[in-house]
Amino acid sequence: MSESNGTAGKPDNGTAGKPDLVALRAEIKQTRADLGETVQALAAKADVKARAREQVSQTKQRLLDQAVSATGRLREVAGQASATVRDAAGQASATVKDAAGQASSTVKDAAGQTAAVSGDVAHDAVDRVRSGRIPPALIVAGLAAVVGVILILRGRRR
Repeated sequence: MSESNGTAGKPDNGTAGKPDLVALRAEIKQTRADLGETVQALAAKADVKARAREQVSQTKQRLLDQAVSATGRLREVAGQASATVRDAAGQASATVKDAAGQASSTVKDAAGQTAAVSGDVAHDAVDRVRSGRIPPALIVAGLAAVVGVILILRGRRR
């Protein structure tokens, strides 16, 4: 046992009581690396131009995505609306054709009946004139009225 330093069996080489030098160097190196990362993070936060550019870029991309999505939805809705309009137009066309056919047959029937009635009226008028019961001026006025009705009905068909 050495009496000069109070240690038993260990020679005194001058390192007693000093922290481990290798561990200190490793700790310093780690602290420097951490400090460098912290400085870089602070510099990035302080770089307003770069942050603004990044924000503009993100906003631009988000708006582009929304525009593409909205365009797709609009095309889908337009396709559905187009199909609905086509269906409605087809149904309206069929309804109009049916109504026109019915109106045409009604006009034809009315014209035929008018012609038949006017023929009957003319025969009756001729018989009455021959028998002397109706004055000829009244007959001419009646025939003019019948011809007028026929012309009006024909004008409506055109």
